[in-house]
Order: sequence, then structure tokens, then C-alpha cells
Amino acid sequence: MKDRPGRFASGPLEVRQLGLRRYEETLELQRALVAARKANELPDQLILMEHYPVITIGSGGGPEQLNVGEARLAQLGIEFFNVDRGGGAAYHGPGQLVAYPIVDLSAGKDLHDYLRRLEASVIATLAEFEVIGARRPGRTGVWCGERKIASIGIRAERWVTSHGLSININNDLRPFDLIKQCGLEGVKATSVKRITGRELDMASVARVFAGRFAAVFSDKESICRSVPVG
Repeated sequence: MKDRPGRFASGPLEVRQLGLRRYEETLELQRALVAARKANELPDQLILMEHYPVITIGSGGGPEQLNVGEARLAQLGIEFFNVDRGGGAAYHGPGQLVAYPIVDLSAGKDLHDYLRRLEASVIATLAEFEVIGARRPGRTGVWCGERKIASIGIRAERWVTSHGLSININNDLRPFDLIKQCGLEGVKATSVKRITGRELDMASVARVFAGRFAAVFSDKESICRSVPVG
């Protein structure tokens, strides 16, 4: 696939920066936004945030992807959810940028292309911070050498997407040992901080990602604007 700009089904891209939120809260928000997008009541959305510690497992995984029991997760202060996205086990926590695009793909109807564009958005964002990210054949996500820096798991309803991706920026990497990342044995996580030794401002990273996402997915007439969220 060529990383050429594509076109949204209609209108601008609205960016919602939510800060640090509990996972369950944003599940409810996604469901509401998907329903509104399917009804064409709002334009495409990009939700950007960090999560309190949580592990999720998508439809491609099961309890065997947890290296500890749910009781141990609770002791560690880590929430757990089985969710309706694709993919396997994923960890989210403070210092990790999470992006949930709610976009209408009905003009192209190509989920493979969508996944490759998500990866391209991550790779372009990392490059802004002097980190080289790359794809791996047959594996969704973005890698830095032998370690994974970004995970992707999506859902589409009538070609409107939800869920999305996470990029390890400043986050603690130790909780990844509690899972088999995306169901893969032996996968180790890395982060921008681990690679560069620098801790980045998360709001700045979110702004860069929003711009790179818009460049990968939008034509020149689309606009990227922030929507205040209480």
C-alpha cells in the first residue's frame, strides 16, 4: 500500500482530547459517537487520551493471554475488560497515547487499507520525535527493532470504526509482562522514553498525532479542529 492521502466520507475531522480517563467511560463515549456517526449527525471523530491502568482482550484472544489471574490484576490496581474489538490482549496506562478514530469508511470499504493507514500515522508521529518505527509483515502494529511500540485493535459497524490504537510514550512497561501482547508469545514492549531517554509532553504528542493522522487520512480541504470536552 502507498501511504497516500485518502478521503473521509464527508466533512472535517473533529479531535477530542480527553486527558486521563477510565476505560469504561470511554467505551460508553465511543458507542454514543458511533451511533451518531452512523446517523450522520456529526463528522468523523478522533478521540485522544490516556487511560488509568487497564488490560483489555479483544475477540481474537481469551483468558490464556493473561499471565496472571484477574484477582492479581485487581490487587495491582489494573482493571480488566473483554471488549468487542479485534485482536488480543492489550495494556493501557498513563503515559501512553490512546487514539480512537470514529470514522466512516463507506466510501472505500477497505479495512486492510485502514489498518495500514493507522500504522502510517503512528510511524509519522514517531519520526517527529526521532524514533524509527516500522511495520512487520503479517503482524498489525508498529515495531522498533524487535520490540513493539504501538498496538492496534479495531471494530467496524456499517463501516463506521471504533476502538483504535495505542502508542507507548512515557508509560511504565512492566505491566506488559502480565499479558501476551496481542496473543503473541515473547513480544517485548518499548516506548519513546526507553529509546530516547526523554519524557515527552503528552499534549504535544497528541497534537502531533492528530496532524499526522489528518495528513494520512484527509484531503487538503479537510480541517482538523479540537472539540473541548468537559
